[in-house]
Amino acid sequence: MAVRHRLIKTTPQAVWDVLADGGQYANWVVGTSGSAPCRGQWPQVGSAIAYEVGLGPLRLRNETVVRRCEEGTALELEAIAGPLGTARIAIELRPWGEQCLAIVDEHPLRGAGGVLHNMGVEAVIQLRHRAMLARLARLCEDGAGEQRRPDPAPAPEPGAGRA
Repeated sequence: MAVRHRLIKTTPQAVWDVLADGGQYANWVVGTSGSAPCRGQWPQVGSAIAYEVGLGPLRLRNETVVRRCEEGTALELEAIAGPLGTARIAIELRPWGEQCLAIVDEHPLRGAGGVLHNMGVEAVIQLRHRAMLARLARLCEDGAGEQRRPDPAPAPEPGAGRA
């Protein structure tokens, strides 16, 4: 199993906010483009995101389905890649002081991916996870995961508004 972790310099809630935003999926998952929720309310169990994967000139439409969701702490996905098979991707978020330890665990479930799984494939998955966690950290640390609040109205200056 390919397990990788990264300390992300923000709160687990900020990381969760990015994971729970289906529109952000292609921004942190390596190899995907054009992601969009296609079924259900992401990240509820059973909801899905459709996206494209480019392999040279070839474009494959794939889907990722939420299989388990514990809001704020765990998201387990099944990536469905047609004839290539499916993979389980589990993301766990742990508080680490005021930061977040993100742990990704992936392994093939069905199809060619499971049959061809070996140490070489495991090494490639490790490289992919390193890049994926770096992208996720960049999004979260740059504030994409923080809840956007309108700027508060400026406080009136002393004596302002008096005639």
